[in-house]
Amino acid sequence: MRDVRAVWEVFRVFLKLGLTSFGGPAAHLGYFRTEFVDRKRWLTDEQYADLVALCQFLPGPASSQVGFAIGLQRAGFGGAIAAFLGFTLPSAAVLVAFAYGANMFGGSVGAGLLLGLKAVAVAVVTHAVVGMARTLTPDLQRVGIALGVAVLSVLGLFGVPGQALLIALGALAGLLLCRNAPATVVAPVATRISRRGGAWALAIFGGVLAGGAVVAVVAPRTTYALFGEFYRAGALVFGGGHTVLPLLQAGVVDSGWVSAQDFLAGYGATQAMPGPLFTFAGFLGAVSSVGPGGVLGAVIALVAVFLPGMLLLIGVLPFWTRVRSNERAQRAMRGANAAVVGIMAAALIYPIVPAGITSIGTLVLAVGCLVLLLTTKASPWIVVILGAVGGVAVSLLSGA
Repeated sequence: MRDVRAVWEVFRVFLKLGLTSFGGPAAHLGYFRTEFVDRKRWLTDEQYADLVALCQFLPGPASSQVGFAIGLQRAGFGGAIAAFLGFTLPSAAVLVAFAYGANMFGGSVGAGLLLGLKAVAVAVVTHAVVGMARTLTPDLQRVGIALGVAVLSVLGLFGVPGQALLIALGALAGLLLCRNAPATVVAPVATRISRRGGAWALAIFGGVLAGGAVVAVVAPRTTYALFGEFYRAGALVFGGGHTVLPLLQAGVVDSGWVSAQDFLAGYGATQAMPGPLFTFAGFLGAVSSVGPGGVLGAVIALVAVFLPGMLLLIGVLPFWTRVRSNERAQRAMRGANAAVVGIMAAALIYPIVPAGITSIGTLVLAVGCLVLLLTTKASPWIVVILGAVGGVAVSLLSGA
């Protein structure tokens, strides 16, 4: 009974986040930190940063992987699935409805809502960066690592796999520079996964990926090919979010399964959704000319695009918790955690601030939301509602 209550608790918390976490992957990580580190204290800042660093380094939807791991730690595999469903269902359901012709963000009120939600994302990510920097960059070495990673990330010198490479550079810098940092004991995140279970997950990941490549050749216009195309996109993308778009476009537009017009319309609607951007796959599965289409096509595409990242995470976690206790690994993780701060700061600089601060009104709104988070410890969903209402007010006043 206690396990059922724990799973239900995880689902409720992540459903709330799935309904209110606007702003893309970096903002999601900010919402998660506020909820699970600041408010519920399910994780410490160090544990949270470790998970973020690991998930940024693995292919797949990083914020969804972090949520999956938090649910796993809290309530086992039932909690992991509950976290995934709660965080994913709201935006997936709306996007499938959009595929049938529904549009909930039209007119000046809808535009104002989006204006306010983008300003809230600025406040949430700023709050997360400030909080994580206090804990994870306590000395000059780690401040330097965070600043260096932020600069490299803003410059975009490493292309699509940039975040994984920057995490690796941060870990290398930590190994070399953080020798004299005081030893810290970071309790590993409980995974409830054996090494054998992890090895099976990695084997399934590779087997399905290879099988999808074969199906693409021998049965290119079947439901199996649809699953394989979305699975490959989820397996080969680093950082999640917008970086999956080129793979999805090549898979469904260039092949003629989805028109370019539908692809762009669905992508535009996805920008208005809370929760993971990977739910764009649900829209594409619903409108695809290959596969069953509709709700069933959406479900197939969603399972396929999220599955590889979750299999990789399950496969790596049991080995990660053992490696993490090594002294050299701890030095590397100090640098990797500082790199996480730098990556989030860079995401704040671009694209979150330019997208969210477009006028004096949105600047005032973002600052007001940040003050609420810093001084009152208001729940993020309350700040989201206030920001949305404020965005409508700003839009109507500017229109007047």
